[in-house]
Amino acid sequence: MRTRATVAAVSGALALSALVLPSAAQADGAHGSADSAAVARAAQAAAAAPSAAKTGARSAAPAAEPIPGQLDLTFSKFTVNGGKPIVVGTTYTKRVATTFTVTHAADVDIFASDFALDVSLYRGSFDFPTNELYGDVVPVCKAVSAKVATCKGNIAIEPGFDLIGNADATKWKAMGFAVDYNGQDGLENPDFSKIGFALQDNLGGSSLQRASKQTVNASPEPVKKGKTLTVTGWLSRANFDDLKYHGYTVQPVKLQFRKKGSSTYTTVKTVKTNNKGDLKTTVKATVDGYWRYSFAGTSTTPAATATGDYVDVK
Repeated sequence: MRTRATVAAVSGALALSALVLPSAAQADGAHGSADSAAVARAAQAAAAAPSAAKTGARSAAPAAEPIPGQLDLTFSKFTVNGGKPIVVGTTYTKRVATTFTVTHAADVDIFASDFALDVSLYRGSFDFPTNELYGDVVPVCKAVSAKVATCKGNIAIEPGFDLIGNADATKWKAMGFAVDYNGQDGLENPDFSKIGFALQDNLGGSSLQRASKQTVNASPEPVKKGKTLTVTGWLSRANFDDLKYHGYTVQPVKLQFRKKGSSTYTTVKTVKTNNKGDLKTTVKATVDGYWRYSFAGTSTTPAATATGDYVDVK
């Protein structure tokens, strides 16, 4: 059983300890590493404390424990999924690559065993995000100079756990965080006055889309030349509310044809899906070839094209 990384409206050391320490549930069968979830909580909690409050830092009730200032560390050159939208279905965990650069002061050792950093995606406001997405591996960083490193990690999205609903099919923003535990193992009664942090917003972002499917069936097969050919299909997309595929209604879809021996499809007509996502139209059969439906996509749903259905014309 995993535990979602959320921020509670509690105060003082209680808030910090609740957010920093990985629970037994997180350590056993956690979505990412327990370290990653714990570091995310530590960065959020530390940034929320008034003693560490800076531009863009999250705010919360006063902390009972003193927190040092922000680490001299910044994130840049962030990418996720190669700049492409992240398409998520209903079942399998979707993992996409992240890359970023970290620039830090000489006295900040990002390779120390008690130092952790990563990037994440969120939607909503920076102070009160509606949802957040993290990686399930520890980023691998490589020093390119004494003060600069390039890092590679991932964002992992398990539909049944990480997604709240269809509202998650939207634009997401990226932030980076780092925590220097300075010898604090984070297991029991850590001294928060020794923990340093960095939290940075506005790194870029990405769009999350609902996976789509398009089918086609042309009949009868074979068909006599000049007779009517009926072409049906179904356009569906992932529903994050119930984790099933439902018809995508009232959407324009192109009916395309490729003559036998050719490698090029041409658009014959545009058909709209009905209130169940179904497509149906008729054409005259003239020559052997392949029929397919092709959906161009929308901001929340990627393009989908059916595999061509071959029809032998007698």
